[in-house]
Amino acid sequence: MQKDTVLIKKIEEVAKAAGTIMAEASGSHIKAKSGHANFCTETDEKIQEFLIKELGKIIPDAMFVGEEEDMDAFTENMTHGYTFVVDPIDGTSNFIYGYRPSVVSIGLLKEGAPYIGVVYNPFANEMYHAQAGCGAYMNDEPISSSSSPLSDSLSVFGTAPYYTELQDRTFDLAKKLMPLCVDIRRSGTAAWDFCSVAAGRCGLYFEMRMQLWDYAAAALIATEAGCTVTDIEGNALSYRGASSALCLSKGVSGDLDLILNL
Repeated sequence: MQKDTVLIKKIEEVAKAAGTIMAEASGSHIKAKSGHANFCTETDEKIQEFLIKELGKIIPDAMFVGEEEDMDAFTENMTHGYTFVVDPIDGTSNFIYGYRPSVVSIGLLKEGAPYIGVVYNPFANEMYHAQAGCGAYMNDEPISSSSSPLSDSLSVFGTAPYYTELQDRTFDLAKKLMPLCVDIRRSGTAAWDFCSVAAGRCGLYFEMRMQLWDYAAAALIATEAGCTVTDIEGNALSYRGASSALCLSKGVSGDLDLILNL
């Protein structure tokens, strides 16, 4: 497949500008949402409006799925044409409390399948991108997941904090993984966790439930970096809505069956 460099660059430019809005924001008003610790800020809404406006200029007939403003549903007509899936601030709680990282995530689906993914961390100035079949990159340099075994790797996990009924299962799996790896981390942003495995910093990432905008961009980046990406049962991600997720580096992928049976 030929890489659509021009389209990727345009999306990256929008992501970088959105990241600047995030990095320069201060005193953003918190708006409570449904669920435990599920926050939205004025900056989330401001960035999503910006993304819709600017990405709409790139592909005028594209549809949108986003975390804010009642745009959170994948619909049947999105299996045709282009659909942008955006998370204006992945890691909103981090953003509120000044705990890094927080990222901008932009996924582009084509005929309902992952086509382009862009994730930007403005606090580290790291821009990740991938196109299906064309590899994964960070700041335009190719990246590849680690070949190290689980025993020589960090693991990272998300706690699905909005879904308290999943806490026991989440921490039970983390406890079982602990003696099998070097150590365990928790960043607070799913997109960043996928990218951390893609870039070779971690060998494994899991979370029991996330939304489409959490994984639409970053799961493609991880896949193109050589990772094995499934749900927690070992099935392919749907790219239709909420899902669990398991992301294994090249070196850990051989332990897929072991991990699925922990």
